[in-house]
Amino acid sequence: MPSISTTDYVLDQAKRRLKPTPVTIPGMGAVEKRLKDKHWDQFVLAEPPAGSDLKPILGDAGLPIIGHMIEIFRGGPDFILEIYRKHGPVYFAESPALSSVMALGPDATQAVFSNRNKDFSQRAWDPVIGPFFEGGLMLLDFDEHMFHRRIMQEAFTRSRLTGYVSHIDSVASAVLANDWVANDPRFLFHPAIKELTLDIASEVFMGVPAGTDRALVTTVNQAFTTTTRAGNAIVRKPVPPLTWWRGIKARKTLEDYFSSRIGEKRRSESTDMFSVLCHSADEDGQSFTDDQIVSHMIFLMMAAHDTSTSTMTTMAYHLAANPEWQDRLREESARIGDGPLDIEALEKLETYDLVINEALRMMTPLPFNFRQAIRDTDLLGYYIPAGTNVVTWPSINHRLPELWTDPEKFDPERFAEPRSEHKKHRYAFAPFGGGAHKCIGMVFGQLEIKTVVHRLLQNYRLELPRPDYQPRYDYGGMPVPLDGMPIVLRPLH
Repeated sequence: MPSISTTDYVLDQAKRRLKPTPVTIPGMGAVEKRLKDKHWDQFVLAEPPAGSDLKPILGDAGLPIIGHMIEIFRGGPDFILEIYRKHGPVYFAESPALSSVMALGPDATQAVFSNRNKDFSQRAWDPVIGPFFEGGLMLLDFDEHMFHRRIMQEAFTRSRLTGYVSHIDSVASAVLANDWVANDPRFLFHPAIKELTLDIASEVFMGVPAGTDRALVTTVNQAFTTTTRAGNAIVRKPVPPLTWWRGIKARKTLEDYFSSRIGEKRRSESTDMFSVLCHSADEDGQSFTDDQIVSHMIFLMMAAHDTSTSTMTTMAYHLAANPEWQDRLREESARIGDGPLDIEALEKLETYDLVINEALRMMTPLPFNFRQAIRDTDLLGYYIPAGTNVVTWPSINHRLPELWTDPEKFDPERFAEPRSEHKKHRYAFAPFGGGAHKCIGMVFGQLEIKTVVHRLLQNYRLELPRPDYQPRYDYGGMPVPLDGMPIVLRPLH
C-alpha cells in the first residue's frame, strides 16, 4: 500500500476506492439497489506512518452526491448502530455535508470525550452551526473554554437555580392551565411544549415576563427557531431565501436584540440569566465583554429550550403508552403537594429522575458530538490524520444489549439500585456529553423538566391518540417527531 501524506489524504480518497460493479435488477436502478443492500465502495482514509503499528481506517462515501444523508435522516442512531455492528468502533464516512470518522461505542466515546492529550478540538462544529452560534460555550476550546465556563458557572449555582425554579413554575402553571387543548386527539405535543419552553426561556433567560410583550417574545422566539433549524441546511451557503441564509439573518436579529439591552442589564440587579451573565466574574475579577455576553445568550437559549423540548416530548409519549408509570409519577407529585415549587421539593421527585433518564436514553436530544483532530493522533489504535473530523454517537451506547437489558423497552427501573445499568461503563449513559464539555446546564434542564411535567400531570392524564400509535422521527439534527406527536390530554378536574 503506497504512502499518503496528511495534507492530501482527502484528495487521494477518490483514487483509493474499490470499484465493484453495481448490480442492476429490473425495475430498480443501481443507486436504489445499493441503498437497499447497503453495498458501498470502500476505501482507506489514510495509511498510518511507517513503523507506527497503527491501523488504517476504512470508509465509504455512500450514494453519489448525497452520501449517507438519507439513512441518517430516516434511521438516525439505528443506522449508526448498524455501522458499528458491521465495521467496528472506528469507521470513516465521506459526506457532502461533513466527512468524518465515526467513533462508536463506549470505549471510543470515552477516548474522545476525555481528550487526555488535547488532540481533539470543538472546531468541527464550525461548518455545522458556526455561523449561528459562534462564541457559544460548546464551540470554544481548551483554556478559552475553561475561562468562559468559570465565569458562566455563576449563572448555574444552587442559589441561582433556586431563583429560576419559581419563574419556571409560574410560566408552566399559567400555560398548562389556560392555553393547552384538552380531549383533542389532534393536539400536537411537540410544538406546544416547544412554545412553552421558549416562554420559560424568555422569562428565565431574558427577563421578559411571559405575556408582557408578546410581539417581542414571538419575534425573538421565531429567530431562535430559524437559527436552530439552519444547522440542518442542505445548501450551506447564504443564498436567499434558503435555510442557511435565513439562519444568518435570524442570528443578526438576536444579536441586535441582546446588544440593545446589555446596558440596562448591567445597571440592573435582576435575577434572570441575562443579567447574571452581565455581572458575573471569575475569582480574578474577569468578566464577559458585551459581544461575549451576546454570543453566550444566543447559544444558551438554543441549548436550554431544544433539549428540554425533546426530552419532555419523549416522556409524554412513553407516559401515555405506559400509564402505570404515569400513575407512579402522579402519586409522587401528590406527596409534595400543589404549592409553589423549590429545589428541595423537586429533589424529592426521585421517580421522576428514573423516567427522565430513561427518556434521555431512548431518544437522546443531541445524539452526536463533533470534534476535529488538531494533530496526527490515534483512536483505539487507528490512525487519525490532523484535520480529520471525528463524530461520536453516545446515543448508540444507550441501545447496546451488552450494556442494557432489553434496550428497546421503556424500563426506568434500570437506573435504580440494584440494577444501575448506567454504571456498567463510564460512557454507557452520556446524554449530556462528557469531559470538559459536559453540559453546564444539565441540572437546570432537569429542574425545568420536573417542574413542567409535575404541573402537567396535576392537570391531565396523557393518552395515545390510538392504541397502536408509534411516532416516527426526523434525525436531521435533534430528533423531531414528523407528525408533531399527537397526545390526548384528559383533564383530571
